[in-house]
Amino acid sequence: MRADTMPIAGTRLIREWQGMEHVVTVTADGFEWQGRPYKSLSAIARAITGTRWNGWVFFGLKNRRART
Repeated sequence: MRADTMPIAGTRLIREWQGMEHVVTVTADGFEWQGRPYKSLSAIARAITGTRWNGWVFFGLKNRRART
């Protein structure tokens, strides 16, 4: 992940999934969810949903389709 596309450390990403709110905090070296460090948003999205997701899409930071 490029430094210029990474959200600023301290940013909170909030996503509701199946009636539960999930809050991820951006850290200097990755992300934190439920008190545990993660290197990628995709790993967190997979832990939440049980399926593979693009983490940037799951948390609404990127559209699924590329813009032309």
